[in-house]
Parts: sequence; structure tokens; C-alpha cells
Amino acid sequence: MEHPVARYNRLSARRQFLKTSGMGLGATALAALLPQNGAAHANTHHTPRAKHVIFLFMAGAPSQLDLFDYKPNLSELFQEPLPESVSMGQRVTAMTRGKEQRVAPSKYKFTQQGEGGNWMCELWPHLSQVADRLCIVNSMHTNAINHDPAKTFICTGSEIPGKASMGAWLSYGLGSMNRDLPDFVVLTSAYWTGGTRNVQALYHRLWGSGFLPSKHQGTAFQTTGDPVLFLSNPRGIDSSVRRRMLDALGQVNRKHFDEIHDPEIQTTISQQEMAFRMQASVPELTDISGEPEHVMDLYGPEVQKNGSFARNCLLARRMVERGVRFIQIFHRGWDHHTILPKQLPGQCFDVDQPAAALLTDLQQRGLLEDTLVIFAGEFGRTVYCQGTLERDNYGRDHHPRCFSAWLAGGGIKGGITYGETDDFSYNVVRDPVAVRDLHATMLHQLGIDHEQLTFQFQGLDQRLTGVEPARVIREILA
Repeated sequence: MEHPVARYNRLSARRQFLKTSGMGLGATALAALLPQNGAAHANTHHTPRAKHVIFLFMAGAPSQLDLFDYKPNLSELFQEPLPESVSMGQRVTAMTRGKEQRVAPSKYKFTQQGEGGNWMCELWPHLSQVADRLCIVNSMHTNAINHDPAKTFICTGSEIPGKASMGAWLSYGLGSMNRDLPDFVVLTSAYWTGGTRNVQALYHRLWGSGFLPSKHQGTAFQTTGDPVLFLSNPRGIDSSVRRRMLDALGQVNRKHFDEIHDPEIQTTISQQEMAFRMQASVPELTDISGEPEHVMDLYGPEVQKNGSFARNCLLARRMVERGVRFIQIFHRGWDHHTILPKQLPGQCFDVDQPAAALLTDLQQRGLLEDTLVIFAGEFGRTVYCQGTLERDNYGRDHHPRCFSAWLAGGGIKGGITYGETDDFSYNVVRDPVAVRDLHATMLHQLGIDHEQLTFQFQGLDQRLTGVEPARVIREILA
């Protein structure tokens, strides 16, 4: 009978051989595919119109009916049942199932703004002033009817967790534009005073790398303390000590890599080096004390608050200047099932002036031309009411059949509205735009053919746009 120690040694040696040979071959193959900067597909497929993306994600789903999709005739149908010819037996959430679906017109006034005549509600006094930079898409639609899968879908291209996020795909596909900051940064906010809020949690997979190497995941900045966790050195540790520690750790990690050839070890080494450089670059980035007064005034009073949407928009502009490729700002609190008129003005107050300021600031600095700015939630809201239904008090349920988004800069036509819904903002009737179409268009503006940016995983050439048909929305390209 084999001695237990001998058996352990034999199995350990066998496991080490398999790990070394398998991973060594994988690493060799990977090295042959990747260019020296470590990014697959580093060369674009066509001439890009944009270099950066700022994705303003309105988590919770804003009501398109109250913000962008003007339906003046609904006022005459107040409290009327939603016609079956409109709803057509489509699925509804558990919160609506079996309940009356009575029409709730928007209480807000709409006016046409800019030379292009985009319809915008009165809650956008600042954004209306830059209407000719906006391409408003009123015909967005998605698959998921609940927040978790819908957010996962728009951020990763799949309702199933575990896929790579938008920013991770861009980092993988295009490589880094700077050496001192991450390729992909995430900022979050959820501020306003008055009323009540339904502020849902966010989760790491929305900016994760999924099956891509972990170095491509987003770096989430904190709203309090160090912008990035453990950015500051502990007491008694200065930069020179940290440098010696990192050099010693790097030697150990490189020795480990030589033994097992795990690509994630190289990721660890590069990320540790990045973290060291970020100890200087991030404090400089987040220190806005040198911004001129007129710039601070442009973004509004909330810019003085750490973690506010206004501060995050200003930081996004500073990141673009420093070569960050993808910045995603999450603004929470848009889930208005009840008392929408009490909550929506506060949310718009948070977003209106900073978003307009961001576009203006980028334009004045010559950066909007190659920066694509996208504003969207995960789905839309229903025309029928939830909770109390009064002229000035109503709520709206989830609605994946249609919602609004806008795009600006980065080679997008401004001052236009694209797509159309029916008289109830319930079904798309002209120029539908799926989430995967939005992804394909974003990639196209960055010089990427969405069908060619792939990564083999689980026997499939994975893509951000998935396996279903997707198209570039060429009608909105300048």
C-alpha cells in the first residue's frame, strides 16, 4: 500500500505538471495573439470618431413620458383604462398584474428646444439650452422587466451575470491611453434634498471584467475618504518604503509566474504598479481647487459636495483630459412607483445643470468632438399609474417596451430626435433601437466593429452585443 506522504507528493507533482504545461501553452498562445501593450484588437477596425465615452447611467429608470417623450393628447384620457389594443396582453410586473391600468398623463409642460426643435420637459432648464447638441432617442427598448437583469443587460450586454461590462470590453479592445490612471473608472451618486427616495444598491458586476482578464474591470471611486481604497500610505510608510516593498513583491510574483504561467499573476503585477502610480495621479485628479470660478459656477452649487452628480461630471471631464477611456457615472433614485411628481424634480435638479455643464465644458475645451456622452436608464416607465392617481400625484411601473436616451458628441448628430412611440408611449412604432444597437453604435464610434471584438469563453466567441442581430444606428451619425 502506497504511503500517504508518497501519494501526496506524487499527486502534487502531477497537478503541478498539468498546471504548468496547460497554463504555459495557454500563456504562449495568448502572448502570440496580444500586441505588446497587452490589449487584443488594439488596432481599430476603421477610423474612430471618438476616443472616450462618458456614460451617464440613471439607475432606477427615468420616466420617458415625463421627460422626453411628449404625448399631449393623453391629458384627455386621464384615468381612462389603457386600451387592450395598446397593451396587447404584454407582460407586466407582479406589482401590476391583476390591477387596473389607468392612464396617468404627465403633469409637466413640454416645449420645443433649439433649432432642431427637440421636445423637452420643463424640468430641464439647463439641458434645454444645449438641446442642439443632443440626439434624443425615444425608441429604445430592452428585454428585462425588473431592475437587476435590466441593469446587468445594459451594462454588460447580457441579463445573465458574469459577462464583461462595456468599459471592460473597451479596455480589452483598445488598450490604455495613459499609464497613471485606470482605463475604466466608475463614479456613483444619489443626492437630493426633500421627498423620499428608492435608492437601490449597485453591484460590482455592472463594471466587472467577467471572463476578460481582471485588469480590464472598472475602478470604482469612493465618495468619502480616499477616492480609491488604500490609496494613502499607512502611518510610518512613505513612498520610498512602498517602492521597495513593491519591488520585492514583484520579484516574488514574477518567480511565481515563471513556475505556473498564470496570466492573472501578470495582471496582479501590473495592477500593483498602477496602484503605486495612482498614489500621485489620483489626488491630483480629484483636487478641483485649481478649477476657475466660472467653471465651478457652470456645474452649479452641488459641485462642492463630494460624491454629488455635479462633482462627478466635473471629475469626468478631468479624466477625459488625462486619457481615461471610459467613465461611467451612476446616479440612483429614479425608481418612481409612487409620488413621482414629488420625487422627479429633485432627481432632475441633480442632473440637469451638471449634464449641460459637462457638454459645454467639453465643447469649450475641444473635447466633445472625440468624447461620446450617453444618458440612459435601464428601461422606461408605464403610461398607467401605480398608487394614487391624481393630476398632480401618480407613480409609474417598469416598462421595457420603450424608453428614452440621449447621445451627444463623438460624431453624433445634434439637435435631432430619433424614433417614435405610439400615442401612449407604450410601443415603438418607428425606428426601434435595442440596447445591443446602442452598444454596437458606441463601439462603432470608437473604431470597433462589434462583430469582430470577441473573446472565446465557454466554447463561444463572446461579444458585447451577443449573438442576436445588432446594428449601428447610422441615421444618427454625423
